[in-house]
Amino acid sequence: MTSTVSSGNLSSGPGPAHRVLVVDDEQPLATLVGKYLERDGFEVSLAFDGISAVELARRNDPDVIVLDLGLPGQDGLEVCRQVRTFSDCYLLMLTARSDEIDKLVGLSVGADDYLTKPFSPRELVARVRVLLRRPRRNPAAERPDARAEAPPLQFGPLTIDVAAREVRLDGQVGELTRTEFDVLAALAVRPGTAFTRRQLINAVWGESWVGDEHLVDVHIGHLRHKLGDDAVTGRFIRTVRGIGYRMGEG
Repeated sequence: MTSTVSSGNLSSGPGPAHRVLVVDDEQPLATLVGKYLERDGFEVSLAFDGISAVELARRNDPDVIVLDLGLPGQDGLEVCRQVRTFSDCYLLMLTARSDEIDKLVGLSVGADDYLTKPFSPRELVARVRVLLRRPRRNPAAERPDARAEAPPLQFGPLTIDVAAREVRLDGQVGELTRTEFDVLAALAVRPGTAFTRRQLINAVWGESWVGDEHLVDVHIGHLRHKLGDDAVTGRFIRTVRGIGYRMGEG
């Protein structure tokens, strides 16, 4: 079953409204969340099962998907995996459990953020807003000596083109999610600098983000896996004990 909530004339600012797909088998909750998002100017679609969610994601090309982990049948993890095969939209995972395993597994398949139920609909809207602000954030542009077209950054066989948002390892293009690329770029534009989790949160998610800062560890782990890196040897991303992470030898 699917449903669509029209945003009418509530779009905040010029241009088309951002599209959000809300997926939750608790229909009253999904409808409530949809209404809050609608009032904030979003174009909202609702889905109440995993199969419908994937179909709507293909058809509507949402900017953000708010996805419940505990869907019956095809659960949120499977929806996330399928969506990631054709969309680079932001994924905000909802879970009814505070169990860290649920959160970490959800993020490992490509989710960008999560909220644990019960949550405030206003907080959810704020999280969606934070995610949508991120495409305008360019870590390289925040450097005092940044140029309009910064050259690609090189770390041995790893090339990071921040302007083109492209990563190549041994000449092969790497498949990173938006969040993974943003974390990598934040580290790469200041090689040798040790970042705390909070500093990476501020650079990637924004200073208004509130939540478990170990979210950073999950994305670092996923990056290492995709880059063939190792937490011990740290060919590209090094762990700085007691502080956080840095890029390169430094």
